[in-house]
Amino acid sequence: MKILVTGGSGFIGSHITDKLIEAGHTVSVIDNLSTGNILNLNPKAHFYQMDIRDDKVKDVFEKESPQVVYHLAAQINVRKSEEDPFLDTSININGSINIIRNFIKLKGEKKLIFSSTGGAIYGEAEELPTPETAEELPLSPYGISKLAVEKYLFYYSSCYQLDFVALRFGNVYGPRQNSKAEAGVIAIFAEKLLNNEQPIIFGDGKQTRDFVYIEDVVNSAIKSINKNLNGIYNIGTGIETDINYIFDCIKKDTCSNINKTYEGEKKAEVRRSSLSAKKFQQSAGWAPSYTIEEGIKNTVKWFKSIRT
Repeated sequence: MKILVTGGSGFIGSHITDKLIEAGHTVSVIDNLSTGNILNLNPKAHFYQMDIRDDKVKDVFEKESPQVVYHLAAQINVRKSEEDPFLDTSININGSINIIRNFIKLKGEKKLIFSSTGGAIYGEAEELPTPETAEELPLSPYGISKLAVEKYLFYYSSCYQLDFVALRFGNVYGPRQNSKAEAGVIAIFAEKLLNNEQPIIFGDGKQTRDFVYIEDVVNSAIKSINKNLNGIYNIGTGIETDINYIFDCIKKDTCSNINKTYEGEKKAEVRRSSLSAKKFQQSAGWAPSYTIEEGIKNTVKWFKSIRT
């Protein structure tokens, strides 16, 4: 099968690209390398260095004629979305529409698998773990932009017969995560503690997230190719883990003697978050297989390996 991955040099995208190529698919990648790393790129992928908003995206679709698109390229920094909502809208909404519109021009069956967000879309959910039926009340422009793309996908599905799956990921972590990005607290803590630097915990550290390991996320993405899967699905563990516990696990695995340091809370931060993935589990036979302790151990091991 011919598959296009946007953001295929990034954290999640590069892992998905590897798995697709391993399965025998022909994979092309669009990435502007603004946050992705060329070292992550599978050498067997056809690489196009460009922005998803670029007019040249049309040429890639005409040349590669993908049957499936994994759309992961995005502006993922919540705080940056608050500082510059116009940039967030430009990349996440306009860029996504550019990908979708060029995709629907192709002949034959088409399916788009969209990397959405669970934590940022639901806001302060009343029900935990939160199901897909919960009201979407995003607290940031980033969450709003992801929700908007989901609505556009419903439109293009209804009017242009575009099959789609929107995967509302929890807090994804693991090897290759960019420690310089706002979204990766595990990567940030791991690198700082290994470098004997002081990480900062914003607020009291009791805020919770649903941390889901990269390999589990990739498996959910691969299963989403199935023709019988369509619509919106949460991808998470259903478990709340607080930031203090994350720090303690990483401190242990890095053998650090640095203690916690706290600063004030950040705006638009959700207090508690966990996702119910029962819908996807029942539809696709998927379930997370890594505990947070196992995932952190693997992640720290990887950060240690790139230091040598």
